[in-house]
Amino acid sequence: MMEELKVLMTAMLPVLELRGAIPLGILLGLSPLKAYILSVVGNFIPVPFILLLLRKILNFLERFGALSSVVERIYTLGERRSELVRKYGPLGLTLFVAIPLPVTGAWTGSLVATLLNLPLRTSLVSILAGILIAGLIVLSASMGVISLF
Repeated sequence: MMEELKVLMTAMLPVLELRGAIPLGILLGLSPLKAYILSVVGNFIPVPFILLLLRKILNFLERFGALSSVVERIYTLGERRSELVRKYGPLGLTLFVAIPLPVTGAWTGSLVATLLNLPLRTSLVSILAGILIAGLIVLSASMGVISLF
C-alpha cells in the first residue's frame, strides 16, 4: 500500500508528475498498468484545484510586495508556454500536456488554461486527455528502458 501511495503522491508533484511516478511505480514492483493508473489519477487530482483557485491565489499574493515578483514569474512562464494553446485551442492544450518534457504537463497546462481563461470543463477534458497520452508515452519509454536491463 505504501508503494501505491508513493506513486500517487509523486504524480501530484509539479515537477515530477507522471514522468517520475510511472518509472518509480515500476521500480517499486507495481505492475505497469497499476503504475500507469495511479500516476494518471495522481497527476489529475490537483488539476481542478489549480483551475479553480490559481487566479485567486495569484491575485492575493500579488498584494504583497515581496511575492509580486514570484507571481510575475509565474505569469511570464504561463505566457511563454501558451502559444500552442492560443493557436490550436483545446487540442493545443491536450498536446501541450501530452508532451512529457520539463515545463509541460498538467500543472503548467492548468496555468496556461487559467491565464487564457479557458472554460473549466474544456480545460479539464483537454488536460485529462493530455495526461492519458503522456502516461502512455512515459510508460512505453519506461518499459523500453527497463527491458534493456
